Amino acid sequence: MNIYLLIAGLLSLITCAGHLTYGRKHFLLPMQQAAFDPAAKAVMHCVFHYVSVFLLLSSLVLLACGFAAIARMQSFGMLIFIALNFGLFAIWQLYIGFMSEANVTFRRLFQWLFFAMVAAFTLAGATLV
Repeated sequence: MNIYLLIAGLLSLITCAGHLTYGRKHFLLPMQQAAFDPAAKAVMHCVFHYVSVFLLLSSLVLLACGFAAIARMQSFGMLIFIALNFGLFAIWQLYIGFMSEANVTFRRLFQWLFFAMVAAFTLAGATLV
């Protein structure tokens, strides 16, 4: 059992749940009712659910690795991939937050903290594999 990966998996599940509840209410639904190109709306709707699937699968892989249900040889590459994705999500969200012309507070762009924590715990757990 790898406690770092279990923590990362739980944080990832919390992030996924937040994405599907808070994100749906505060991003997806308002975006679907906004007045812009219907094709762009459809693409953003797909992207929202692509992220949902990524978060859910990442959570499952992290938990499986945390419980040693995946062989160590196969898990290292997946863990590095997940950690890099979450780390880059955090960096990119901070960059957009600082560089955006929209007056967006970090109360609305708080996901970077969860992304960074998942990345850090995943990297810590991957080094123990």
